[in-house]
Amino acid sequence: MTRDEARAMLRALAELPTETLRRVLAGLPAAAVRAIAEEWWWGARGGQREPAGDWRVWAIVAGRGFGKTRVGAEWIWARVREDPPAGARAIGGPLRIALVGGSLDEVERVMVEGESGLLASARSGEKAEWQPSKKLLTFGTGALAYAYSADRPSMLRGPQHHYGWCDELAKWPRAEATWDNLMLGMRLGPAPRTIVTTTPRPLALLKRVMTLERAVTTRGRTVDNPFSAEDFREAVIDMYAGSRLGRQELDGEIIEEAEGALWTRALLDEGRVAAPPPLVRVVIGVDPPTSANGVCGIVACGLAADGVGYVLGDHSVGGMRPEGWAGRAAAAAEIWDASRIVAERNQGGDMVESVLRAVDSGLPVKLVNAGPSKSARAEPIALRFETGKARLAGSFPELEDEMTRLTCAGFEGGRSPDRADAMVWAMSTLFEKPRAEPRIRRL
Repeated sequence: MTRDEARAMLRALAELPTETLRRVLAGLPAAAVRAIAEEWWWGARGGQREPAGDWRVWAIVAGRGFGKTRVGAEWIWARVREDPPAGARAIGGPLRIALVGGSLDEVERVMVEGESGLLASARSGEKAEWQPSKKLLTFGTGALAYAYSADRPSMLRGPQHHYGWCDELAKWPRAEATWDNLMLGMRLGPAPRTIVTTTPRPLALLKRVMTLERAVTTRGRTVDNPFSAEDFREAVIDMYAGSRLGRQELDGEIIEEAEGALWTRALLDEGRVAAPPPLVRVVIGVDPPTSANGVCGIVACGLAADGVGYVLGDHSVGGMRPEGWAGRAAAAAEIWDASRIVAERNQGGDMVESVLRAVDSGLPVKLVNAGPSKSARAEPIALRFETGKARLAGSFPELEDEMTRLTCAGFEGGRSPDRADAMVWAMSTLFEKPRAEPRIRRL
């Protein structure tokens, strides 16, 4: 029976009803039951399952607690179990494996001796000896795993390997040089392969690895791991869901920002508040779509008594007819008790006002002309954020993605920043200086 056939059989067992599975296991010898219990792969899920095909690099890009380390350890053990000593000698010596981490301490503490590391993942009767002084893990089969640090890329200049395991690549200190030296040494055996287990960051190397011709990427979120503590999952989701940190560390997203962006992730996080103070005025910004399938930007912003503006809600919607997104804008105005809706005239002219008033004839609508570019309109508002005069009251992932891709030279998102533009219209209206009242001057 091949490895894939055995895994398919075990997955079929996992899908049996509980009582049926118990009866099946009760009829097996104790040694067989123990072997099934120790075969971790039959319980692997989603992004933990080894992809099929002729891949050379497998990148698991997932949130914390997804089980990335366990996958790496089990994958290395699977390669060791496939390697009979005779076969190893036939290819010129023992099986050689590279274990690469951010530092030698992390390799030892997480990849080798960790709760989900190589030593803890050994099955009954399997032996592996860690020699800290040599930074060497010797398996009972004779296979050898060498520890390497990403802060010393030269350690990988020269050694050759059959397999590699790179942990937390996105936080490696000297990532490019370390990766290149490792790849140039992956030349033993007929099919060298490398597994990468990492929480994502917008690192150029990680993006390069994920787009290699023979690379496969699987993803996963913290909540996808049913074996992690329920209290932990609930607590971190409550604290970080929707935030930049949560999307990166829990959902496994690569959160990027354009070079020279008017808003950076750090700037938005620094000024973020959970809830706004009492507000003196609320405006709904609307950026109408240019096509039937486009997104209508609808963003609520409010001004506090101290003159600080707050983004309150992103009610943007896509794929709606005019009466649909107009109704959405009217609902947002009611939710936030807005004093005005400001919409761009250029996209549809007076039709915009007509549609909004058709939904609610009492809506206070103001039409504005686009004038300069979106970037030029956004710059004064970005300055307000930099000086603490504008803040986010909550997390708005899609809006924040657009804000951090808007630069002085334009938008680097491949489409129109409808949400960001709607926010800019609303904030600009809030910060307008009130017109002076007419007075009679005595001559």
